[in-house]
Amino acid sequence: MTAYQDDIKAVQALKEENGSSWDAINPEYVARMRAQNRFKTGLEIAQYTADIMRKDMAEYDDDSSVYTQSLGVWHGFIGQQKLISIKKHLKTTNKRYLYLSGWMVAALRSEFGPLPDQSMHEKTSVPALIEELYTFLRQADARELDLLFTALDEARELGDTAKAAEIQDQIDNYETHVVPIIADIDAGFGNPEATYLLAKKMIEAGACALQIENQVSDEKQCGHQDGKVTVPHEDFIAKINALRYAFLEMGIDNGVIVARTDSLGAGLTQKLAVSNEPGDLGDQYNSFLDVEEITADDLGNGDVVIKRGGKLQRPKRLPSNLFEFRAGTGVDRVVLDCITSLQNGADLLWIETEKPHVGQIAEMVNAVREVIPNAKLVYNNSPSFNWTLNFRQQAYDQFVEEGKDVSAYDRAALMSVNYDDTEVATVADEMIRTFQRDASAQAGIFHHLITLPTYHTAALSTDDLAKGYFADQGMLAYVKGVQRREIREGIATVKHQNMAGSDMGDNHKEYFAGDAALKAGGKDNTMNQFD
Repeated sequence: MTAYQDDIKAVQALKEENGSSWDAINPEYVARMRAQNRFKTGLEIAQYTADIMRKDMAEYDDDSSVYTQSLGVWHGFIGQQKLISIKKHLKTTNKRYLYLSGWMVAALRSEFGPLPDQSMHEKTSVPALIEELYTFLRQADARELDLLFTALDEARELGDTAKAAEIQDQIDNYETHVVPIIADIDAGFGNPEATYLLAKKMIEAGACALQIENQVSDEKQCGHQDGKVTVPHEDFIAKINALRYAFLEMGIDNGVIVARTDSLGAGLTQKLAVSNEPGDLGDQYNSFLDVEEITADDLGNGDVVIKRGGKLQRPKRLPSNLFEFRAGTGVDRVVLDCITSLQNGADLLWIETEKPHVGQIAEMVNAVREVIPNAKLVYNNSPSFNWTLNFRQQAYDQFVEEGKDVSAYDRAALMSVNYDDTEVATVADEMIRTFQRDASAQAGIFHHLITLPTYHTAALSTDDLAKGYFADQGMLAYVKGVQRREIREGIATVKHQNMAGSDMGDNHKEYFAGDAALKAGGKDNTMNQFD
């Protein structure tokens, strides 16, 4: 017996208990409405999606070819259309997630207007977007199921039992649009208590995975810009603990924590780590500082010094009161960050890099795996990288290693359209195409995401329409570039009234009022032009 049939029987029994006052209640309609509202709370979603992520992580451990992917989204509608598209083209949402980018929240969702990725936006905007995303994904379920219910009724009216059985099977085995969200909590928006409070709100909204970075909260920078300042490990561990406590308090015992390190590109720290004995975690952190050995006689007013190996060392301190790390220590700091995070409660790693290079990522991950063999990465396939230039240069360097003639190429100018039809460009494009597969196989990347793709696609598609519509193309720019493509490519939004829930509303009116229902979907509804 399916859940759908179980609900029909349960409501029928309840209807009989309540007598004639419930005569108008149709048990099958109730079963349909229950199917359209599978998830009642954000916590239900968080638990459901946490289970999915844990299953996917275990499957990746067994087979690195089954990595997962997501795209960053900044609005519920964008996330909804992404999942509808995935289901349409790929027939399943398996291994496909959503990413909530702090960058896009800052740039597109702040009440202050567009802001840089520096944790200046309202912290409440992050859980609000999670809730919004799941509202739209649940509506996508309700809409799609409504279409199936309508088709089922039509098959029954025609007496087509085979078709009715086929549709009923689709209803009984329906795959939801609700998928995991990896949500960016930046550097926690304050101290560990603030991090804990925000985490609870995000989990309550439905987040099963929280990504936190080891930058200071008050000086946080975008991962692909300069001026990044990291915190000592003990500070970061306290925030990882705060996230875990939040998950446990909310009953999501298998919630996922993604620990991000910005140390590869961060040359600064706000404070020195506490060290109680040589070789402890604080001592290891301080060992990367740019220092000069001094004697007591060299001390100046207000100098900060540390004692290591029986010697006094004065860390290089900037006018900003920040301390500098030695150049060339980034990789070693990343490896230490990753090992420490996994040993202290994190589940997945995020290494922010300056370029997409499988070998570079693998070098760091392999070092981590010497200590923690199943270490796994979430990796940012960032639009901040110039992918074309980076990979053409990688292809060029490969040609040099192979002894090929590269005299026809200017390595610094490989972005030029003049190179589009060359061997370097062809090889580079193939490296880009297989980057995710190769990086997952060779560099431990469990999850691939693009942080800001829909920011760029929204701008590009708007530009495509505007440049024609406001010029000599007029309405043809919209009709040819948008509507005709929607019709021919089966884009659901061509019936925008249906997408917004008009047909569902009509069906509910019929449930509530029967033949007296005033419906919008009559013969004069212009959406009929798209049947």
